[in-house]
Amino acid sequence: MAQISSGNGFKLDVTQPMGVVGKEEALRMEAEALAKLQREKRHTLPATPTTAAPRPTPSSSSRPEKDLIVFPDTKKQAEKDKFQDIDVDKLTNEELEKLLLDDSFGANSGKASRPSSLLGFNLSASYPGGQATSPFPNGQWTPSILSTPSGSGVSTPTHHQAPMFPSAPFPKPQTCSFQNGFSPAMPPYMGLPGPQTSFMAFTPIQQPGAMVFHQPTVTPEMAKLFHKIHSTSEYLKNGRSASTDLDAAPTCAVSLAPNPPPSAVEPLAVSRFEWLDLDPLNRCKAEGDEGTSPAPSGNVTVVGGPAGGDPWDAVLLDETEGGAGGSSPPTEVKGHLACRSQPRQLSVGVGVTRSHSLTIPESASQHKPNNQVCLVLDMKFMNGKDDILAIFFFSLRSKFTHDDLHTNPGYVLSAVIPQRDGGGDNGCSVKVSIEISESQEPVTFTCDVSSPVELLIMQALCWVHDDLNQVDIGSYVLKVCGQEEVLQNKHSLGSHEYVQSCRKWEAEIKLQLLSQSTMRRDLARSVRPKPTNQSATQGLADYLEGYHNQVNICLQNESTQYKTVDGVVQMVKNLCCALDEVETQAITEAVKKVKRSVNLPRTRSPEVCSTMHKHHMNISIPVEESMCFLTDAVYDLAKLYLRSFCPASSSSSSSPDSSLSISQHAEGESLVEGRSCKEASGTTDHLQFTLFAMHGIPAAWVSSYEKYYLMCALTHNGRNLFKPIQSKKVGTYKSFFYHIKWDELINFPMAVALLPLESMLTLSLFGVLNQNVSGSPDSNKQRKGPELLGKVSLPLFDFRRVLMSGTKLLCLWTSPQPSSAAAGSRRKNLAERIILQVDFPSPAVDVLYVGPQERPSPDPNTLEELDPDLRRQVDKLCSRASTFGLTRADRQLLWDQRHHCRAHTHSLPKVLASAPSWDWGSMAEIHSLLHHWPSLQPVCALELLHSKFADTEVRSVAVGWIESSSDDELADYLPQLVQALKFECHLKNALVMFLLSRAQGNVSIAHYLYWLLRDAVLDPAFGRRYDQVLGSLLCLCGAGLRDELDKQTRLVTLLGELAEKVRQAGGSTRQVVLQEGLERMQSFFQKNSCRLPLSPSLEAKQLNIKSCSFFNSNAVPLKLALVNSDPLGEEINVMFKVGEDLRQDMLALQMIRVMDRIWLQEGLDLRIVNFKCISTGKDNGMVELVPSSDTLRKIQAEYGVTGSFKDKPLAEWLRKYNPAEDEYDKASENFIYSCAGCCVATYVLGICDRHNDNIMLRSTGHMFHIDFGKFLGHAQMFGSFKRDRAPFVLTSDMAYVINGGERPTSRFQLFVDLCSQAYNLIRKHSGLILNLLSLMTLSGLPELTGNQDLKYVYDALQPQTTDAEATIFFTRLIESSLGSVATKFNFFIHNLAQLRFSGLPSNDEPILSFSPKTYTLKQEGRIRDASIFSFQKRYNPDKHYTYVVRLLREGQSEAQFLFRTFDEFQELHNKLCILFPLWKLPGYTQTHTDRHTCTLLVSALIFPHPLPRFPNRMVLGRTHIKDVAAKRKIELNGYVQNLLRSSTEVTQCDLIYTFFHPIARDDKTEGLETTARAPDKPPLSPSSGRVEGEVKLSVSYRNSTLFIMVMHIRDLVSEEGTDPNPYVKTYLLPDPHKTSKRKTKISRKTRNPTFNEMLVYSGYSKETLGLRELQLSVLSAESLRENCYLGGVTLTLKDFDLSKETIKWYKLTAVPYF
Repeated sequence: MAQISSGNGFKLDVTQPMGVVGKEEALRMEAEALAKLQREKRHTLPATPTTAAPRPTPSSSSRPEKDLIVFPDTKKQAEKDKFQDIDVDKLTNEELEKLLLDDSFGANSGKASRPSSLLGFNLSASYPGGQATSPFPNGQWTPSILSTPSGSGVSTPTHHQAPMFPSAPFPKPQTCSFQNGFSPAMPPYMGLPGPQTSFMAFTPIQQPGAMVFHQPTVTPEMAKLFHKIHSTSEYLKNGRSASTDLDAAPTCAVSLAPNPPPSAVEPLAVSRFEWLDLDPLNRCKAEGDEGTSPAPSGNVTVVGGPAGGDPWDAVLLDETEGGAGGSSPPTEVKGHLACRSQPRQLSVGVGVTRSHSLTIPESASQHKPNNQVCLVLDMKFMNGKDDILAIFFFSLRSKFTHDDLHTNPGYVLSAVIPQRDGGGDNGCSVKVSIEISESQEPVTFTCDVSSPVELLIMQALCWVHDDLNQVDIGSYVLKVCGQEEVLQNKHSLGSHEYVQSCRKWEAEIKLQLLSQSTMRRDLARSVRPKPTNQSATQGLADYLEGYHNQVNICLQNESTQYKTVDGVVQMVKNLCCALDEVETQAITEAVKKVKRSVNLPRTRSPEVCSTMHKHHMNISIPVEESMCFLTDAVYDLAKLYLRSFCPASSSSSSSPDSSLSISQHAEGESLVEGRSCKEASGTTDHLQFTLFAMHGIPAAWVSSYEKYYLMCALTHNGRNLFKPIQSKKVGTYKSFFYHIKWDELINFPMAVALLPLESMLTLSLFGVLNQNVSGSPDSNKQRKGPELLGKVSLPLFDFRRVLMSGTKLLCLWTSPQPSSAAAGSRRKNLAERIILQVDFPSPAVDVLYVGPQERPSPDPNTLEELDPDLRRQVDKLCSRASTFGLTRADRQLLWDQRHHCRAHTHSLPKVLASAPSWDWGSMAEIHSLLHHWPSLQPVCALELLHSKFADTEVRSVAVGWIESSSDDELADYLPQLVQALKFECHLKNALVMFLLSRAQGNVSIAHYLYWLLRDAVLDPAFGRRYDQVLGSLLCLCGAGLRDELDKQTRLVTLLGELAEKVRQAGGSTRQVVLQEGLERMQSFFQKNSCRLPLSPSLEAKQLNIKSCSFFNSNAVPLKLALVNSDPLGEEINVMFKVGEDLRQDMLALQMIRVMDRIWLQEGLDLRIVNFKCISTGKDNGMVELVPSSDTLRKIQAEYGVTGSFKDKPLAEWLRKYNPAEDEYDKASENFIYSCAGCCVATYVLGICDRHNDNIMLRSTGHMFHIDFGKFLGHAQMFGSFKRDRAPFVLTSDMAYVINGGERPTSRFQLFVDLCSQAYNLIRKHSGLILNLLSLMTLSGLPELTGNQDLKYVYDALQPQTTDAEATIFFTRLIESSLGSVATKFNFFIHNLAQLRFSGLPSNDEPILSFSPKTYTLKQEGRIRDASIFSFQKRYNPDKHYTYVVRLLREGQSEAQFLFRTFDEFQELHNKLCILFPLWKLPGYTQTHTDRHTCTLLVSALIFPHPLPRFPNRMVLGRTHIKDVAAKRKIELNGYVQNLLRSSTEVTQCDLIYTFFHPIARDDKTEGLETTARAPDKPPLSPSSGRVEGEVKLSVSYRNSTLFIMVMHIRDLVSEEGTDPNPYVKTYLLPDPHKTSKRKTKISRKTRNPTFNEMLVYSGYSKETLGLRELQLSVLSAESLRENCYLGGVTLTLKDFDLSKETIKWYKLTAVPYF
């Protein structure tokens, strides 16, 4: 007889088996046992079920009992019969409690039954899909070897078929829920046991809560019973926490096997958290998706997330309950194990590479197709209490109910951009077209932009309803045609972004009236989300099973143990390899003991034993006992690893008191079951820990580095709390694998009591290069110093505020290395991680951080008044836009006067950043100041989320202030909020909850948050954290949106693969590859339509393959045309790019959009073109294409390769698309405003690499920039030549459009004023711009890495200067940019680089620059004759001559008259020279094209008679004069006549008929009316007695100084009509000695000069100035004669209010000149 220990602590005495029991014998024994069970049930309480076997008393456990042999089928039937008589519905809670409290209840019902697996746990069940399988063939059942209870020895196996150690529970304190000792030890959703595991499992790493449960083996009645047990008052009083523990009696040390696995009931009884799916992205695809199938089971790799892991989150989920020895219950395993495709190799002697390791993504939640539910929650309470984050998820779903249309509309709401006073549009009317289902034609009417949307709905309903009183107007919405979004009823029409865009493009506002009942709500959350079906594998359990088998084989035959022990060791090595080569000291020692024990003789004389004991105290150990030590070490390693890298899960109780447990934890009550705690402030211990070893180091390190050491830094808010400590330098060691072993105690002489709550421990690994390595490229040079190989950070206090304790495995974050050795350490397999083992002390009690009590805050009204000088100094510091430039004295002053700073609400970040200390003693004052500070604006509160504010309370208060922002405002700052998650100490924080809450109530927020998180998951340091947040988002957003996001992800994957194929293909095969790929992609759209990642409101149903192409740039991006799902919408055009990181483009466009919002809110509409761009993965993304736009290079190329040096290309291109005068004026105005916005935005952001291929112009005149690969002043270099030399791009052809010609006009002054106004408005929000950029410094952008990049923006914004000074500064920038030759030269160089001899434009491009379309002979009719009839003088706006062409066509009796310029004739000739061989054209000997120079001298040889040459463009003297025009008329007439006598191929080509097609200007001048406007009257000379013009001045006074800023002068007159060279001179009269003379610089050759210069008079009091007059004179500087007086003005200063700035235009008069 021997004793067997079950997985739940019961010990049964059974007969030692002598052989294998046959199936018939087993069935007979089973029938007898079942019959006995039925008899005992009748003698006890027949209607009372048991959910678990009772805990036996010592006396009962020693009685011999027959073992119950249970096969899976018969066992299920027995369990079914056992509870079939229970009427659960009639069983009240009182009756149930009475039954449970009856002492006879548990004992009688469990005598004959096998110990229930409800109290057990199997490791395989803690993973998704983990199942117990039997290794025994043919259904044979083999009894187990029994163990003695004393632990003094182990019976030697007597049969080779018997497995060793079938069950071995780990010691755990016994707990009970009811007074009679009965304990269900399970939540109400746990079912009866499933199939018995046949391999070695172990006790739970934590309570058997959220785990993968097998298919339910209990009936619904049983489930109801379990639920009733769970809801009884006795259970809630005594057993709520205990019910989640496992009851296991202490057993002997040699018991190895764990408890059998629990199973689940029906999903209805599982829990309310069954919908949680924290990482659907990592799940295996369901069957049928893209043709994938689950990979075969095999060796797998453990991956805790992206390589490197989150250094601040290294032990985020790692709250151990005891010391390293595991004296208290350790954390439960909960992870996702995904298998690899390679075959399993678990046999003896077969090694496992690191690529075969276990894949365990932390937040993965996998569901098997049979509805098994895996509950995986992060941020766990490691003591078995309810999961706070999970309960918060549930509260979110309760708050955002599915039937609330306000928070769950199921569709996208159109974004709203608030504008000050409607953006100056009050009273502006727009035309609206509304589609109504009851009306065949759309309803069209005009309304005011300030009208609410509800009013439009009411007006539309008037067309289809007679009585509106019977109509619920609130049940209707206005949907945007072509987009899946609706206008917000409570907002005005003009505030919507869609309406503003329509007005910007002058497009029709098209809407559709729909009722809420007919509106698509496919993105709405459902009543109860359905868990997704997923696949998983046993993973780690397979390794443990293999180890278990090898142990049994080794112990079954003593004679071959010296051979079979190698198999055990190999399996241990395989397991360690799968766990990232982590090999603990216990593993190493246990392996040595096993190897020694198998070589020892079994029987020894006492003398021998005594001698052996003296010399080898630990050698004389039996094999069985050494195997026990090894098994303990293996399971300790598994538990340690899974605690560190797999998110643990506690029981997700459905108790109504769940919220109570949260509040209790929040109040700091006992956090760990059975453990007491003490305050950290009361301990005198210093911070210390042991650096043990570094595991899994790359092979390249072993040969490249000689020594290694760690730098240990203790930081808070980015500052060191103590001087970093360096460890000793050690080399590598090898046992199973190479590792670095320190085993060194590090002691920081700093008391734990002084540590801030958010203290971080940062460990940086350095390597000393091996001096003997000859392969290094530096081997012959001076040796480098130590190299940083990687680092890891972890908070010293966990999210429960408990000090770190126990052993921690930390994943090292490796960084790119400069040396070849380190470069070799960059592992190709990202699953391979480098693990640092750190041992913290394990005190008997938890050390809990409890903050000090806040100090009372003084009343601001009782504060003493500051000295005026000190007050001015404080005010100046508080008004600073940023902490840049603050000295230590400034910070000290801010902190000393912190209570006086409350008057400047926005100064809180600067005050907190100036706090001298953040230790425990300082927190009382800091938190008191924080809680009594007035509320900050959301944009100001963003700064408190920066890394320099690590304090949890500060960040929580900041999030509370940000919550007041609207969803549309939040969307503008969403990228920064996502990045701010990196600066949180723990994942359970206010910011995560805030983002998830907003995503619940707004589809757009959820959509963009998904793509931002999906991109952030790739972060090597913080990817693990983002992966968990992403999984949480997908759990909450609902199945509809989750499916839509999954479709978008698949679309992006397909597009990425296609784009990469096209990019890799050769130039000639790219189009073929593209067409084939697009045809294959159509199958994706055949299944369903898909919204685009660019916007959730854009939905496409298929590709328009004929319109798809690619761009001929380096990245070869795809140009995609998609058919809109909405039949009322237009085609969607996007660009998909691979090979380039679009995150920087996203940031630049976001900042431009934020600037545009600022301008609009201040009433300035600069008509900025905002297009969407989104990064969809590593080096790929999607960009919106702006329609009807071309690059400047393409526009200038019409004028040849030197077109960038010409002034008219842009103006003439705009005139081509806007032929009417009013259309051109509107386009010019759009150009002026948009160009001003581009100049300011690109300067502030330092946008570089500005060539004419990344500046675009729309046909409506809107200019915008694209391709932001260089910004923040990182200029593009051409060798050593800096290509971007001008502050921003402003060229002469742009100035030509702005001025309306070559001469400066008042329109340019408007441009300067717009730039200055826009610049000053952005400067007012300098803090916001700097905050948004500073939050992105850790985003991984190569050109935004730290303060040096932010300083560029700070210097560009000039935040400390006045508006007047800033206006002067930006005016000088305009002058510098306009006068820069480098910009045009840069354009020219780019033209040369991009030049391709491609003949005529492609079909989608205009054939002639002045004709938007191409016309043919068939369309127009054959030309019979053409001649130059006359010429006319025009002004448009400059003087030029137009030639009148008389045209006769066949079939027409009357002639047509066309008007063409000389430049247009020359363009025709240039295009003909490209299209046809030159011998077919009229001969000429002039240079005729900018692309190449050709001089033809063969005309006389080809043609029998001489031909007239093409008119010479070069003319000596003035060009636009009548004599030149008359001469050219004759030459052009001869050219046209000869052209029409050329070959048929030439005369009938499309180019000829397009040239002679009438355009808009020809219609206006039909009949040869003289339309040339009269030239401007020559300006009169002052000598004639007339002075004209105005001057714009800014007059202000401060600090005893008078400031006179001369801004502009317009409409000056001068002698002889020539342009003057004006300048301004001022005096303060009376001034007999002329000491007050001030003057500006000279502006050359203009009647409308812009000065923006400040003239300063210092040392004048207001009283003195009241007695003075300001005399201003305007003069023209002449070189050969005296300066000419142009006018002046005299201003009496007493008429000015000097307390404020006065800006006004003053008329110039002929005042006496001083």
